[in-house]
Amino acid sequence: MAGRTARLMLLAGAAALASGSQGDREPVYRDCLLRCEERNCSGNALKHFRSRQPIYMSLAGWTCRDDCKYECMWVTVGLYLQEGHEVPQFHGKLGIACPSGPLHAFLFQWPFSRFLFFQEPASAVASFLNGVASLVMLCRYRTSVPPSSPMYPTCVAFAWVSLNAWFWSTVFHTRDTDLTEKMDYFCASTVILHSIYLCCVRTVGLQHPSVASTFRALLLLMLTAHVSYLSLVHFDYGYNLVANVAIGLVNLVWWLTWCLWNQRLPHVHKCVVVVLLLQGLALLELLDFPPLFWVLDAHAIWHISTIPVHVLFFSFLEDDSLYLLKESKAKFKLD
Repeated sequence: MAGRTARLMLLAGAAALASGSQGDREPVYRDCLLRCEERNCSGNALKHFRSRQPIYMSLAGWTCRDDCKYECMWVTVGLYLQEGHEVPQFHGKLGIACPSGPLHAFLFQWPFSRFLFFQEPASAVASFLNGVASLVMLCRYRTSVPPSSPMYPTCVAFAWVSLNAWFWSTVFHTRDTDLTEKMDYFCASTVILHSIYLCCVRTVGLQHPSVASTFRALLLLMLTAHVSYLSLVHFDYGYNLVANVAIGLVNLVWWLTWCLWNQRLPHVHKCVVVVLLLQGLALLELLDFPPLFWVLDAHAIWHISTIPVHVLFFSFLEDDSLYLLKESKAKFKLD
């Protein structure tokens, strides 16, 4: 125990200078991982591991090394707590030293209690429920709004883009791999860009379709460049964060400007509430704290809180589409 305590204190000093409380730099964790892999992840021991591993774990891609990392993570957490230190974070991305600020949460992970094959159970369930809410509201929209409504195709496309994003968010929080992480990030960017396109169509595209078509091509070019850079050149977490914040601000300002310009509409308050809530709830991402009951962290709370926001936004799209349909019919009668 004295040896472990000494190594833990050594880590605490180094962590303050290099990478916060990154648990996978802890010698106890590294020694545990090395011993676990030597003992369980080769030869007959590996065959035994695979024979007793539940089928759902193997189908989800959990390997012997992953299992060792999980077990050793909790050994390290227990040692930190026993010695009165803060809960460490683990599995830094690409060996990057821990930065300060919100980017920290993207590069390191808190220890989560695994449930079945779910790596982050609360975030996975919340992402799934967001997807269910989007699907329910899509079905309601298609039932209530005739396809002849001017915004119908754009709103339906936005719903499918959102569903795809929540699917990959669920997959990512179920099993964090390079592929699922990239798909989660890329699909989230796609939703924000499509929201901007939705606003463009609503503000100028209905009167000037060529402008909307040109703007759509520009957004697709931006998305292609963004994904290509992160996939083929360098997966830069800082750049990805800044890019998404920037397009999010454009989305915020454009929608709020439209709302202020059209505040006479009876349903516009729904859009105002949605835009402001999404920006306010995003601040939850800055509350980086160890998971409550080793399950519920700030990111999971954020995902849970967005479920009613999506319902409200689709309700706004439904009301607005019906309003535009009624307006277009009235104009047709006058003509």
